[in-house]
Amino acid sequence: MKRNQKFLLYTILLAVLVVSVIMATAIGAVAIPPQETFQIIISRLTGLWQNSEIPSTTKAIIWNLRLPRVLLGVLVGASLALAGVSFQGLLRNPLADPFTIGVSSGAAVGATIAILVQQTYHTGFTQMIPFSAFAGALIAMFFIYNLARIGGQVPVVTLLLAGVVVSSFLSAVISLLMVFAGEDMQGIFFWLSGGLLMRSWSEILFVLPYLLIGSVILFTYARDLNVLLMGEEAALTLGVNVERTKKVLLVTASMITAAAVSVSGMIGFVGLIIPHAVRMITGPDHRVLLPASALVGASFLVWADVVARTVMIPKEIPVGIITAFVGAPFFIYLLRKKKSEIRL
Repeated sequence: MKRNQKFLLYTILLAVLVVSVIMATAIGAVAIPPQETFQIIISRLTGLWQNSEIPSTTKAIIWNLRLPRVLLGVLVGASLALAGVSFQGLLRNPLADPFTIGVSSGAAVGATIAILVQQTYHTGFTQMIPFSAFAGALIAMFFIYNLARIGGQVPVVTLLLAGVVVSSFLSAVISLLMVFAGEDMQGIFFWLSGGLLMRSWSEILFVLPYLLIGSVILFTYARDLNVLLMGEEAALTLGVNVERTKKVLLVTASMITAAAVSVSGMIGFVGLIIPHAVRMITGPDHRVLLPASALVGASFLVWADVVARTVMIPKEIPVGIITAFVGAPFFIYLLRKKKSEIRL
């Protein structure tokens, strides 16, 4: 892709994301005009463009309720898409994503335990669930990596198998914990279904550092990911330290996933379908694929959350259900397309 094409692509995707944020913040049970929404955001960020005619309740709805939720959707969507691109490129497997590798299941176990502890002992520590989910994801990734390691190397196939096995085992653990929860199972169910309900600025500050640092690391290794697509032996001959690259990318993608899942719950298919969709447009070059997937993933999750909170007002559907409804048919289409290419 040429430089002017890249610039045009990034400009369009960034413009779509900005418009999506403003429109999604304006949409809700209480309709607020987009121009007022934009004015409130600018006035709070810069102190300029103040309008005393806008009610204080409207400003509170935008700044304290809707905008944090929408921005968190941006961060979570970008994080999951980046992690999906990294896992698929590193493992050279189109089915790889944070769920198949087992990271999300680890986060789910950590969050489920925290929810049970909160409900049993009535603790008021609101950040207990994100921290527990984050710890669970990292512990799961550490266990999967060491389970897959043979000597000083980590074969791709072994890593995938270890991820699938550990993920299946952790799913059984979650089911057992839900049985123990009894009547308190509803809180666990909503977390496992994924959602951004009642999120605040503190969750944004929790996710943002991991996304920023992780993005820089992943972009730095974009060339190595391109070389790894040719196989590990070819990468070694071209000067890539394959095992070190695996470690760095696995840890980085896992940390990004852990931070995202810890505040949003189990939101599936974003890290699976977004890289596929963007790859159809940009091609396999990770120097373009990584930032483009982050922007598309952010916009996708923002609108998925809009549907989740507006389609059945005043009730709210977990956003993970919406992404599954969109992602599953798209993934079936990809499989059918792949089968037809194989026949040809």
